[in-house]
Amino acid sequence: MFNPFSIVISRSRRRWFYPMLSVLVALGLVVSPMSHPAKALPWERLLFQGIQIFQLSNISDRQEVQLGKQINDQLVGSQVRLYRNARINQYVDRVGQRLAAVSDRPDIPYTFQVVRDDSINAFATMGGYVYVTTGLLAAVDNEAQLASVLGHEIAHITDRDALKQMRQAAITRGIATAAGVDTNRLVNLGVEFALKRPRSRGDELEADRSSLEMLAKAGYPQSAMVAFLEKLLDQPSPPSFLSTHPATRDRISAIERIIQPDRANAGYGLDPSVYQSVMQPLL
Repeated sequence: MFNPFSIVISRSRRRWFYPMLSVLVALGLVVSPMSHPAKALPWERLLFQGIQIFQLSNISDRQEVQLGKQINDQLVGSQVRLYRNARINQYVDRVGQRLAAVSDRPDIPYTFQVVRDDSINAFATMGGYVYVTTGLLAAVDNEAQLASVLGHEIAHITDRDALKQMRQAAITRGIATAAGVDTNRLVNLGVEFALKRPRSRGDELEADRSSLEMLAKAGYPQSAMVAFLEKLLDQPSPPSFLSTHPATRDRISAIERIIQPDRANAGYGLDPSVYQSVMQPLL
């Protein structure tokens, strides 16, 4: 989309001009309703109203976590049903937190939730929110395979892929205004992207690479990712979420090329009996 500001503002001035413009817009939103204090916007909305669309992919961690919470509230309230088995939820959270601690963004809070759904699926949204279905948990053989899935979703968060998608969608759909993008529209976009996963081939392959790194750092064998993907090839019909990923065989080939030989089968989490004992209610 053509940006007339780019002709006038030099690259060096953009670093201070756009943040200042956002502050001025936000201040205008706060000051202008002074004669009607009852109509003042809540701080959560002001947090985003002054953010220009070209800054969306660079918002602060605090802003991203707040936006992720709003997206999660809408997802859980209307789009997905959570599975409430405490032991299984605690197990998934423990595995996820182990990976998040060695990720590229260990300082934001991560929330791992189990969705009651028989399909094999996992997805994530910004701000540290990761979701895995009961169907996927039942299909996985061991903890290391589960870790490979969670690592892939964590990687989308650390790379801020959802924010990049939001920025592009806001431009393409023409929903950006001089005052930024309305919070409700951002939340709706976040819900849409979490469920439909329209990410690029490059993003998915990069998430696989990052997941392999997390597996090694957290002490899991990297071969678990290949084992999980090979399981998907054996399914009667491919899981629907794979339709937005590169071909599974291509992913396996790419992963096998970069697996560290000394980390391929080294580590823990391969014992199926331990995993199955936890997942028994789903099997």
